[in-house]
Order: sequence, then C-alpha cells, then structure tokens
Amino acid sequence: MKDDNRNVYVAIALSILVIIGWQFFYGYPQMQKQRQAQQAAAAQGVQPSTPVTRNAAAADDALAHVPAGSPPNGAASQPAAGMAPVEIMKTRAEAVAANPHVVIDTPAIAGSIDLKGGRIDDVSLKDYHETTDKASPIIELFSPSNGPHPYYAETGFVAGAGDKVALPGPGTVWTADGDSLTPAKPVTLTWDNGQGLVFHRAISVDDQYMFTVKDSVTNSGAAPVTLLPYALISRHGTPVTSNYSVLHEGLVGEIGDNREADITYAAMDKETGNSRVLEGSGGWLGITDKYWAGVVAPEQDVAFKGTFSSYADNGNRDYQTDALLPARTVAPGATSDVTTHVFAGAKVTAVLNKYEKEYGIRNFGNLIDWGWFYFITKPLFQVLDWFYKLTGNFGVAILIVTVLIKGLFFPLANKSYASMARMKQLQPQLAALKERFPDDKQKQQEATMKLYREQKVNPVAGCLPMVIQIPVFFALYKVIFITIEMRHAPFFGWIHDLSAPDPVHVLTLGGLLPIAGYLPSFLLIGIWPVIMGFSMFLQMKMNPEPPDPVQKQMFSYMPLIFMFMLGTFPSGLVIYWTWNNTLTVIQQYLIAKRQGAKVELWDNLAGTFRRPRKA
Repeated sequence: MKDDNRNVYVAIALSILVIIGWQFFYGYPQMQKQRQAQQAAAAQGVQPSTPVTRNAAAADDALAHVPAGSPPNGAASQPAAGMAPVEIMKTRAEAVAANPHVVIDTPAIAGSIDLKGGRIDDVSLKDYHETTDKASPIIELFSPSNGPHPYYAETGFVAGAGDKVALPGPGTVWTADGDSLTPAKPVTLTWDNGQGLVFHRAISVDDQYMFTVKDSVTNSGAAPVTLLPYALISRHGTPVTSNYSVLHEGLVGEIGDNREADITYAAMDKETGNSRVLEGSGGWLGITDKYWAGVVAPEQDVAFKGTFSSYADNGNRDYQTDALLPARTVAPGATSDVTTHVFAGAKVTAVLNKYEKEYGIRNFGNLIDWGWFYFITKPLFQVLDWFYKLTGNFGVAILIVTVLIKGLFFPLANKSYASMARMKQLQPQLAALKERFPDDKQKQQEATMKLYREQKVNPVAGCLPMVIQIPVFFALYKVIFITIEMRHAPFFGWIHDLSAPDPVHVLTLGGLLPIAGYLPSFLLIGIWPVIMGFSMFLQMKMNPEPPDPVQKQMFSYMPLIFMFMLGTFPSGLVIYWTWNNTLTVIQQYLIAKRQGAKVELWDNLAGTFRRPRKA
C-alpha cells in the first residue's frame, strides 16, 4: 500500500506537470510570438504611406456603417447627399486633427467624439499606463475610424424595408451645442437630412467609463417613416492577443436568458457565414481585451437581434458586434427616441457590478471571464479585494488569504497529516508483515489493511491536502491573471507587478550581467521561483524517502522542475505557492511532534548532503 500511496502522489504530480507544462511550452511561446509580431507591425506600419480617399458609398460598406443584422431587402440607409469622403490618415494624431471633434474630459477618460460620423472613436484611459512606469503612455482603447486600427462605438437608425430615406452615415458632419463633454456637461449633436427628418444625438458620460447615448428623430415631413435603431462596436484588423486558454479575448456578449457568446477572433473567422446571431430581451455585446472592453447595451426591456460577425477589408479582417432593435414608425409631426449605454474602459469588478445594478444591465459583471469555476474564482477575488482595501497591498492580501484557506481546511489537513504521522510509526509492523508473508501478496495485503483499520490509518490520506490545493491554485491563477486590480499591483522590494513574472533574474545577477538576450526564456528565473523551489524541497523532505529508486529520483527533481515551470508565471502566484509550502512544512512538523512521530526533515536533509560511504 505504501507503493500505491506513492503512485497516487506521482499521478497527481504528473497531472499538474502536464497542465502547467502545456502553458509553459505552448502558451508562453505563443504569447512571445504575438508580442514580436505586434512589435514588427508597429515598426513597419500597416497603413499606406499616403492618405486613401473613399467615396461615401464605399465608406458605408468598408466602415460597416450598416449593422450586419439589418434587413436584407434593401433596408440599408442611403448615404446623404453631399456627404464628404472618408480620408484614411497615417497616425492617430492626424486622424483626430483631420475632423472636427467634441473633447471628452472626465476623471477616467480622455478623448473625443468625431463630429464626422458622430462616433465615439477616441478614448484613452487616464488611470492606466502601458508599463509600471507612471511616465509611460496611457492606454489607448478606441481609435478613430479614419486612422490606423479603427475601433469605435456607433449608434443610430437604419431604414425599414422599402424606405428610401437619407440617414446620417460615416461621412455625415454633425453640429454640436458644445465643444466638450464632461460628467457635468452633456453634449447634443444635430443633423438635418433636408427631407423632413431632424436627428439628435444627446451624449452624457459619468466619471468612469459609461456613456449614455439618446438618439432621437423628429419627422416634420408629410409621410410616416419606418426606422430600426441599432448600436454597434466595430474593430478593424485582428488585434494581438495573449492566446491563453484561461482567458477570453474577442467578441463577447449575453443576450436574453442564458444566451452567452464568447467567440475568439479565429473562431469568428471560421464561423459559418462569418456571423452568429442571438436574439432575446436585455443584455449586452461587444469586444473585449484582457483588461479593457468596448460594449453596447440596448434598452433592457426591448427584444433585439444581436449579431457577431467578421468580414474581409483590404486583406485584413474586421470584427463587429451589433444590436438591431425592432422597427418603429415615426408619424408626421412625431418624435421617436432610443437610449443606448456604451461602455468603453477598464474591466474593474466593482465598476461593472455597479453598472449592472444601476442600469439593470443583465449579468454585466460577466464581462470579466471568471471561467467555469466562477463559484470559486469570484468569491476568492472578493476576499482578496477586501483584504487589499484593509492592508493596501495585494501581496499581503494573498498571504492572509492563504492562511485563511489553511485554516478553513485545517480539520481535513490535520486528519491527513496525523494519519501520515501514524503511518510512519507503523513502518516496523508493516516490515514485519512483509517478512511474515514474503510469498503471499494477498495475505500480506489483507493483514496490512487489518492493521490500518485497527490503527485507524488511511493510507491515501496524505494526498488530500494536495488535491484540495489544486482548485485553489488554479482559481488564484485565474484571479491574478485576468483581474485588472492585480495589474501593476506591487508587493515589496523588487516586485512591482504581481500579475507579471519576477523581473529579477538569478542567472543575470539581477541585470548586472547583460546576458538576458542570449538565454532561452525558461532560464530567466527570478528570485521568488528559486525561493519557491527551496520551500517545495523542504516540504518533500518532511516525508520518508521513497524506497523505489525511480520514484526517489523523480521526487528529488520535482522542486527543480516546478521552479522552472513557475518561473514564467505571475509572481503573485509564486508567492502564494511559496507561502503555502512554508505553512505546510510548519503544520506537518507540529502535527508530527504532537503525534510522537519522528520528523524526517533533518535526517533527510542530512542524507541529501552526506557523501555515500565507500564499500
């Protein structure tokens, strides 16, 4: 049974190695390739060297002015007469300067609304920088539709079936009643189609990331007009993603009851017809990155058609999520309006939960990819966040939560370690049973099990603490990896970002030796992974050495293997594992002393460094 117990340990260890190894040997190299591709694209540029001019009709098609879910029988809006052509600029700054804009200025957002098209297409996040250096550029989220890498939100109307009516499009120049948009100062855009329809777009913004857009149309003509409200998020070009299986980046949404969509860019390109349609009442849809997102949420009490799509555009792929609401008829002399909420910002848990409650947006908190084990991940984050607010340090919060987890499972762990301690005391009796039944394995096993029952010992109890630790480990990994609260969160000393690997590499002496560029990435091991490996080494030395030479050799290399495996993991996770190992060693030591069992740690350590005697 002792060998069986060891086999259980080996099976668990191999399972963990397979999972972590996949991330290490596949996920991390993929991320490195993506980063290199992004740097190469930035260096070479993806836009033509001279501006490209498109006519208004072509702009409607290329910029996806009409939602993909609009009626197929000619109901698309007609470009208004005299609309200016759309000119594609080389840089973001040139794109913003090319058209008149309304400046957006809030405590959290800097940007502008393009009056040519009336889109929210220039949003940067004041509180977030590209690196931990506060002097580094702030994060740019939305980008102008007439510049490189367009990414924007758009709302409006499309015409009903058979109606030929001039509606505002990408080239329409709106007039504004102000030159800036702040939380205290909304702005209203106006456009008259010259055929009896006057369009108004009232835009307000809170002090964080939510825009409220109210589109209205007044019919001063002689005939009724049928229009369909829509809202969309459009992104041109396939962005660089981290390609981690634990994280969703791409098109996302929840529409109606339990109608979820999490579609990666690659999956969207392979979707039948390059589109997917969901229908229901209430919900939201948009495009998400790891930490940021652009989302539209239509009126929650109205059924709508949500379409997720991709399409070719001059050799690139463009992506769009749009909501198309039911048709409404605007009688002569009447006004019709529709309100859409547009989210453009950081996926802060408390902010998303507030919007879900304040605006009644169904499951808006699920914009964060909590994963299948959300029932563990979300509560774990809430506890970590509470201790962070108490201590001001997420690293300290991780240490405290680790102690709480140890305390929560203490009765089970105590029973397991106590059983292991009694197992050590039974070694002489087990050896005697083997000598008593040397050639009868069945009787030997029956006698062994009888001894276990009499002594109330569970031979596999030792693996329970490790099994318990696995879901907590992956839940914490998920929390550290996906939550923006962990991004650039410092610990102490040289750890300035708990969501990133330890930056002080041992082999380069913390950067003193300029050899990092010549070493493979798996050799760039930080100080904390080395400490973790040592703590794991001590934990393993708490138990007797396996009698099987193969198992003994494998177990001796496990701390080294895990040290390299976790070297590329977020430092917050490595700190958790180190602290958990340390607490486990202390716990096992105290339980062994209380049970009167011999503590194997010191003998095993001495045996590790003792030279074998010559025969």
